[in-house]
Amino acid sequence: MPEDRSVPVTCALCGTTAEEPPLTWVSSVERDRTLYYCDRCARDNLRSIEARLDGAWW
Repeated sequence: MPEDRSVPVTCALCGTTAEEPPLTWVSSVERDRTLYYCDRCARDNLRSIEARLDGAWW
């Protein structure tokens, strides 16, 4: 029987939570940690994400 692999995630900026990362969320690896950003925070900070700026710069 397969295990339930759904892991709740939290947006690293606003704190929004979801049972598992929705397709519209963005993931980023910063300092060996995987961070998730909800669709709203990702949209608001798209240029910084694409420039690969560390989250502290946002």
